[in-house]
Amino acid sequence: MTNPLSLADLGWTPFYQSQLSLAECESHRPLRVTEVHRNALDTLGPDGPQRVPMTGSFADHGIAVGDWILIDAASSQPARVLDRKSLLQRRAAGNEPSAQLIAANIDTLFITSSCNADFNPARLERYLALALQAGVDPIIVLTKSDLTDAPDDWRRRAEAIMRGVLVEVIDAKSGEVVDRLAPFCAKGRTVALLGSSGVGKSTITNALTDDTAATQEIRQDDAKGRHTTTARSMHRTRSGGWLIDTPGIRELRLFDVGEGLGEVFEDIVDLAANCRFNDCAHETEPGCAVQAAIETGTLDTARLLRWQKLVREDRHNTESVAEHRARNRGMQKIYREGKKRGKAKRGDVP
Repeated sequence: MTNPLSLADLGWTPFYQSQLSLAECESHRPLRVTEVHRNALDTLGPDGPQRVPMTGSFADHGIAVGDWILIDAASSQPARVLDRKSLLQRRAAGNEPSAQLIAANIDTLFITSSCNADFNPARLERYLALALQAGVDPIIVLTKSDLTDAPDDWRRRAEAIMRGVLVEVIDAKSGEVVDRLAPFCAKGRTVALLGSSGVGKSTITNALTDDTAATQEIRQDDAKGRHTTTARSMHRTRSGGWLIDTPGIRELRLFDVGEGLGEVFEDIVDLAANCRFNDCAHETEPGCAVQAAIETGTLDTARLLRWQKLVREDRHNTESVAEHRARNRGMQKIYREGKKRGKAKRGDVP
């Protein structure tokens, strides 16, 4: 018989407990979201799995896998979402400038790539900025080490992307996955997997958990893979923690990650602080410390261009999403006021 899970097993900490009132401690139960559906949530608590309907105002609240929610113990109806310790989010695909939640309450992010043509510094910089902005510890996990004769070269390339970043180079199909990655998935800890399709995320999930998710080989001509994970879901790891697997992300559109970008490109930020002018664009201005570093070969021009592009993108997307949210809040206010007027008018009818 399987031993029941405690709240601590699920990742419950004093951070969440402190958000509950004395009354809520008596009348409500905390549950952790393991999967999000259109009209319901799959959750897990000490009493086991439970499906919770998303009704009323609760359905309007953005909810991510990994969230903690409170439900009324008597009615089993959802009450509210607890404040998050961390949140991974991106600008949603398409033309609508809105946020898409990826995962919540994550401790560590496994940023997966591989030792082949999938390796892309610009993409990895995006993932690192996302993690650091959320306060999540990033680890670059390079798979397919069995397909290269020089795995250490790939490690050095990854380590050059950001000062001090931790890099693990593995063969996802070997037993070393558990040895190298399981310590990050210990009891009460939560990790998430992000990366392109076909880099071995499902294989890593299978190795770290008791699940047997489908896997597919990459296409050898372009090192691209097919989606095997179709929805975000949370799995128990063999070492007692939790792993959130996600579908392969083809486009990670950043917003509100200014501080994260500052950490990823700390070398450029430090140089820029020594420029003669505070508003230096790092192009042709005299006394530009960034251009001086490029001239001496200590900074790569391509890295500077990637930083400038991401800063512009982040600024644009952040402003767009903020405007969209403000517009939605305005529409919701008009809707609520309209409902109140309608009720008041109906009350006047004898």
